[in-house]
Amino acid sequence: MTDPNAIQPSALDQLPDRDPEETAEWQASLDAVAKAAGPHRAAYLMRRTLERAEGTGIALPKLLETDYVNTIPTAAEPSVPGDEAMESRITAWNRWNAAAMVTRGSKHGVGGHIATFASAAWLYETGFNHFFKGKDTGEAVGSGDQLYIQGHASPGIYARAFLDGRLNETHLDNFRQEAGGNGLPSYPHPRRLPWLWEFPTVSMGLGPLSAIYQARFNRYLTNRGIKDVSASHVWAFLGDGEMDEPESTAALALASREGLDNLTFVINCNLQRLDGPVRANFKIVQELEAQFRGAGWNVIKTLWGTAWDELFQLDTTGALVRRLREVPDAQVQTYQTRDAAYIRQDFFGKDPALVEMAKLLSDDKILECFHLSRGGHEARKVYAAYKAAVEFKGAPTVILAQTVKGFTLGEGFASKNANHQMKKLTVDEFKAMRDLLDLPIKDSDFVDGVVPYGHPGADSPEVRYLQERRAALGGPAPARRVHPVAPLPAPAEKAFASFDKGSGSQNVATTMAFVRLIKDLVRDKETGKRWVPIVPDEARTFGMESLFPSLGIYSPKGQTYEPVDRDQLMYYKEAKNGQILNEGITEAGSMADFIAASTAYSTHGEAMIPFYIFYSMFGWQRTADQMWQLGDQLGRGFLVGATAGRTTLTGEGLQHADGHSPVIAATNPAALTYDPAFAYEVAAIVKDGLRRMYGEAAPGEDPNVFYYLTVYNEPLPQPAKPQGLGIDEGIVKGLYRFNTAESAELSPVANAPRIQLLGSGTAIHWVLQAQKLLAEEWGVAADVWSATSWTELRRDALEADAALLRGEERVPYVRQALQGAEGPVLAVSDYMRQVPDQIAQWVEQDYSSLGADGFGLSDTREAARRHFGVDAQSIVVAALAQLAKRGEVKATAVKEAREKYGL
Repeated sequence: MTDPNAIQPSALDQLPDRDPEETAEWQASLDAVAKAAGPHRAAYLMRRTLERAEGTGIALPKLLETDYVNTIPTAAEPSVPGDEAMESRITAWNRWNAAAMVTRGSKHGVGGHIATFASAAWLYETGFNHFFKGKDTGEAVGSGDQLYIQGHASPGIYARAFLDGRLNETHLDNFRQEAGGNGLPSYPHPRRLPWLWEFPTVSMGLGPLSAIYQARFNRYLTNRGIKDVSASHVWAFLGDGEMDEPESTAALALASREGLDNLTFVINCNLQRLDGPVRANFKIVQELEAQFRGAGWNVIKTLWGTAWDELFQLDTTGALVRRLREVPDAQVQTYQTRDAAYIRQDFFGKDPALVEMAKLLSDDKILECFHLSRGGHEARKVYAAYKAAVEFKGAPTVILAQTVKGFTLGEGFASKNANHQMKKLTVDEFKAMRDLLDLPIKDSDFVDGVVPYGHPGADSPEVRYLQERRAALGGPAPARRVHPVAPLPAPAEKAFASFDKGSGSQNVATTMAFVRLIKDLVRDKETGKRWVPIVPDEARTFGMESLFPSLGIYSPKGQTYEPVDRDQLMYYKEAKNGQILNEGITEAGSMADFIAASTAYSTHGEAMIPFYIFYSMFGWQRTADQMWQLGDQLGRGFLVGATAGRTTLTGEGLQHADGHSPVIAATNPAALTYDPAFAYEVAAIVKDGLRRMYGEAAPGEDPNVFYYLTVYNEPLPQPAKPQGLGIDEGIVKGLYRFNTAESAELSPVANAPRIQLLGSGTAIHWVLQAQKLLAEEWGVAADVWSATSWTELRRDALEADAALLRGEERVPYVRQALQGAEGPVLAVSDYMRQVPDQIAQWVEQDYSSLGADGFGLSDTREAARRHFGVDAQSIVVAALAQLAKRGEVKATAVKEAREKYGL
């Protein structure tokens, strides 16, 4: 058994020690201090030595944890350049109105959250008065700072906008009541309140992830010369419980690796999450400090208020600091609710040195420290932390600010486990809060038990001060603006028309067709630089390596090495002004990139055209929450699900076989989902998307949408675009007739039974094979239709139904397109049947479908399609079954076909 006290082998043992005697003397000195003055003194000296080493430039690894004290001592805090008393009054009004808004709304049963903002009020107010740059700042006009507000704190932000005059009492009374059109959304939702909110954050974990990539995208814009936004700072306000989400910490290393000192996380450490303590038996602040320090961030702890200074000065033995490090969070929460006698016994009574210290403290002093004095509740502490954060260079900063959840809301709220679910205060609790905050609200203002809103007056000193501070910082915040930017000019028609003639004898996958189109579009003199190619370390899979040398891969360091493939035509090129964002193996990070780029038109007044290409299986399945975030943030761009479909990717099997992404995409109202079959369809859809999102949207069209295109890695013949009017319209609307039996020169005998075959994506190739088999072997005439978007067909039909209920005459497009088409309709897809079945109820003809339902599997494409019953022969059998049911072919034809094809 190993002796735990024995000296263990060290990595330093393998390095030569040029003076072992000197090393031994240092070690002996440390042993002597530990023996004579105790281990705490020895640790203190070591910490001081490490500080000196760091200050003199000696390269040493940093400690991951520091003591449970403030990073910035009180003596080092700068004075706050403002009127602290005035800011305190403003904060009091905000606290009151936030609580009043939620309480008044509770009578309608709409809920709301009070305790989060109560704990974080000073964290926001200090920023609004001194740090957060608005959109009109001279340093970054149209950009300002980007604020990711903690979702549950939204009532406090509304309260401040009310004080500022941007909201009125009617707005506040419509909190969480939006159906009438004049309400306030529950959380930061740009789509619901687009003039105020920039970033949706309440889907916890997505805010911190997006903030990192927003800060990174700001650097990208600057380095590429699109716009200098180096003066913009990204602030992300987060909860300590939120940091449990894997997305919250997924990109910490990226932020430090790229030196994003334009980014600050402010984590409100009130030690509570939704149901109770964040780390009941541990310490969340210490855990987060180690996590962020280990990732390379600058960490500032703002834990204790000035009342604690006296206690720390009395701590000559280090007993207080030791005790603070060992007390678990849940016990700190308990101290907040207990009397001085309990705290004396439980906190100070554990150590003789602390017992002696407690004798020097009054009960009022103990209660002030343990009930009230937190770093996050004092303007001077918060200001010092923010100033240190924005002045720190070379790495992002995280501020760990300790607060009390439900602060100032009274004994019924503060630090209670249930306070996240508590939606209202009683009248007596409001009166106690009024007295605590010293607000001029009379008892008579509570009419019929309804708590009044409070406002000092539009011309009051408080409102003037607030507005003057915001004017000095560049205007109101938070604020979202869509700047009057001229529509982007349409790229040259040549880029799109080149696909109209088809690929001739060459087989081309639609994935490659899309990449080829992008290669042409990024060369456009007017708009080429605005394309943002995003790929999660699969560029070679999607045939995008040809873009590496021409566009370059973005890296803030450029290329500091000689690439191994330097002598090849398509060598790996990184550049500080590189255009491609090759994110590594992270779909979540790639989506965060896409969101930042897709909303640059509002965040920075610069229209960027992102396209994010990924394995379709790993898009909506893994990051659908971020797709909703994208839609909520009114993002624009192209999501491209490559290697799409259940059966097109050979050999990869279940984890790569996408049979459902269009179903998930269809649930998102902002996603326009297309499943193009041919290269010219891809070109037509991208062309129309550029017009709608970046050019001149038609009346009634919402430009704040994004496109989801599924493309395929299966090389197949790409036909020429059919001649005739309305083809492009049909492609965009979702359906057009590709050919008839006659135009395909497959017309059988006169009066042959006829069927309409609808296919999407790669499935249309099997449909075309089936069309030929039906004509040549069964005497059936089949017309083939390309269904580029089942989802858009369905949405149009739903709108037509709604119009009918309003008394308007409107026929769904799918019904118009198929009007007069003879015979039944058979729809085929490489996805589950639920995808083509979206349109079933609006098709007047007899309707049936085929799809690849179930789990994916590994095999050849042909075997997989036979397994799922979607290959050409299976389509023939299904078509004959439809016609036999109508009596248009003999009943035995179905059995004969099954036997003929071995089904």
